[in-house]
Amino acid sequence: MTEKTDLHYRIDNLDKSILTALMENARAPYAELAKRFAVSPGTIHVRVEKMKQAQIIEGTRVKINPKRLGYDVCCFIGIILKSARDYPVALEKLEQLEEVVEAYYTTGHYNVFIKIMTRSIDELQRVLVDRIQAIDEIQSTETLISLQQPIDREVAP
Repeated sequence: MTEKTDLHYRIDNLDKSILTALMENARAPYAELAKRFAVSPGTIHVRVEKMKQAQIIEGTRVKINPKRLGYDVCCFIGIILKSARDYPVALEKLEQLEEVVEAYYTTGHYNVFIKIMTRSIDELQRVLVDRIQAIDEIQSTETLISLQQPIDREVAP
């Protein structure tokens, strides 16, 4: 049985309120949300299910504090590939590096922009020199070390 997907679902103010509440606390009981928004728990359930089917809600995640796990260095690396056709192979190799936590295929000066997390500057140097710059498809890199992350939020519904 295939699941029906409504990719054209348009959210209304109640959906926005539900999304905002779930972004604050994904474990909030539907009954609590129903009371807050003056609707039935069944309405909350139906709305959430419709947003899941429309792929507006893609799942729930646990947010981890990397610094508490010892990851003290966050940096962004702009990557210039030798050729545009090298993108799939380079991406596959980057994906195998656990330090790479985000990757973007971009326009402008860089072909790829990645975010990596390491425990120290020494580890960053090893990852950069021995693993990232060793990828044959990469022509050059530019590394930007993040000093702090003053804004960290999801898009507003």
